[in-house]
Amino acid sequence: MKSLITMAVVLLSFSASATYYSGSSFNQVWGQIKSDEYKKLPKNRVSLHSLLGFLESKIKQAADRTLADRSDLLPQFKKLAHPNGVCLAGKWEITEENPYGGYFKKGSEAMIIARASTAMSGTTQGTNRGFGFAGKLFPTLDASKKVGTANFFLVDDLGGTKAPHYTGVEMLNEPAVSTTAAVIGNLFYALKLAATFGKADSNPGVRQLYEVSYLRETLKTVRTPQWMKVGARDGQTVDRKDFRDELNIKNYNGEIVFDISVASKDVEGKKNWRQIGTITITDTIASNSCDHRLHFHHPKWKSNLKH
Repeated sequence: MKSLITMAVVLLSFSASATYYSGSSFNQVWGQIKSDEYKKLPKNRVSLHSLLGFLESKIKQAADRTLADRSDLLPQFKKLAHPNGVCLAGKWEITEENPYGGYFKKGSEAMIIARASTAMSGTTQGTNRGFGFAGKLFPTLDASKKVGTANFFLVDDLGGTKAPHYTGVEMLNEPAVSTTAAVIGNLFYALKLAATFGKADSNPGVRQLYEVSYLRETLKTVRTPQWMKVGARDGQTVDRKDFRDELNIKNYNGEIVFDISVASKDVEGKKNWRQIGTITITDTIASNSCDHRLHFHHPKWKSNLKH
């Protein structure tokens, strides 16, 4: 049951259009996201109705393309899962020694654009919310420089929990999957469509991290952490009903700090976590482009990664 729910929720997130990728600048992407701020926060919903009109062939096409298309911005599109979000901008910094490659290496600094979201439809306290954190690294500190980006995906619980604050959970690339009414309510049509996706991604419950460990890497063989988690540093809780209001940068004197931890071993359910750096957020915005233009490329499964 857990694997079916995971497949269902992840499949609902596919939507993209293929194009040649030549990279983007931070200013280009963040400028678009900032261009159409919401005057009022929307309440986008995941439902059977949201899938009506999608032909089976087009859904398969979208699934294939989201794994192949590296575009950072797309023409207006509709997210079939995680439909409500707020975008975050700041700096990725790795400060601790570790055995991993690319932008996991100590001393790595990058600009980052992230999207905080909820799986399914709930956005307010008291509803089931599966908090997500999708990150896009720009391997430069020059906001005007065009570069190829690396993406990663973290969620606390795909089924959602009653956690009252986004800043009170830890989000992982292999999240928990609670069986909730929201997931079960959307399971029927998701599983009906699952066969259409075929082998677009052989393990949708885990989002591998090699885009980050391979980023600007010169060595032929590098190590990639098997797991990554991000959580807001203690003492930053702001109580707001909607998580998008909670994450408004104005509530934090201009800075929200998230800790980055990685692991590659699990002994009897205990992972060997080590904290290696921070993500420091200095700007946030909820906008149409955040929800309907910003695109995160999903890395396809690799079975030969070195951990």
